[in-house]
Amino acid sequence: MRPVLEIGGTHVTAALADPATASVTRRVRRPLDARGTAEQILGAVVRCAGELDAPAGQAWGVAVPGPFDHAEGIARFRGVGKFDDLYGVDVRAALLDGIRPRPAQVVFLNDAHAFLLGEWRWGAARGHHRCVGITLGTGIGSAFAVGGDVRHDGPGVPPQGRVDLVTAGGRPLEDSVSRRAILARYGAGADGALDVSDIADRARAGERRARDVLDGAFAVLGAVLAPFLRQFDATSLVVGGAMAASWDLLRPALRAGLGDTPVTLRVAALGQDAALVGAAAHASAAH
Repeated sequence: MRPVLEIGGTHVTAALADPATASVTRRVRRPLDARGTAEQILGAVVRCAGELDAPAGQAWGVAVPGPFDHAEGIARFRGVGKFDDLYGVDVRAALLDGIRPRPAQVVFLNDAHAFLLGEWRWGAARGHHRCVGITLGTGIGSAFAVGGDVRHDGPGVPPQGRVDLVTAGGRPLEDSVSRRAILARYGAGADGALDVSDIADRARAGERRARDVLDGAFAVLGAVLAPFLRQFDATSLVVGGAMAASWDLLRPALRAGLGDTPVTLRVAALGQDAALVGAAAHASAAH
């Protein structure tokens, strides 16, 4: 079992994960304010890790969103609406100094990459040599992999392997497909009373406006992904993240946007465990 952390925009999770069996145990999940100070954010992460009571002398795997220098462990968040106060902070040093017992090493990888690696080893992408993973939440995460090796460039791979850098209709894709984009298009107020899951519930209840907003967003996503999937020769597209809970609504619109792109479309099989398993696999390979 490998100690792992998944750091998200609203929470941090610590767990013990076994990449050989995809089992996850002793999970600790705590809230995290991504708009807080560096001390508050890192303090929350260290406290969560400390509650895990991990064995001494272990290498920890940490799944964290970008922009982040995963090789050096340095945060590069700027102008993305989260973790801004961490810019330039050596997160690896902070975790090595803060987690007790002290880790032997802390190894970082992108959270979307961790998600796809977990799904490729044990989940919905298992058995697919060339696969793509998309995570849908506050934004869009993406990973393109061949035989479990994440690719950052090459035919069919968007710049830096990041779909969020692609445009749709001349605007950033996240202006069409993201939590804020869907809420804005629906006309949800700024009071936070509604979330995407509430719009999904209204769509299931027959509200036409709610269904149109969701159909429009996910059809755009499919249309943008289609040429990349074809050029990459992907045989599997796996979707995870918070919005995957509305798979019954998401899948038809995404499939329509993909058109006749020859790819198997699946929702994540491991759910919230995928990134934890992926982070454990990455740490095991690196240590």
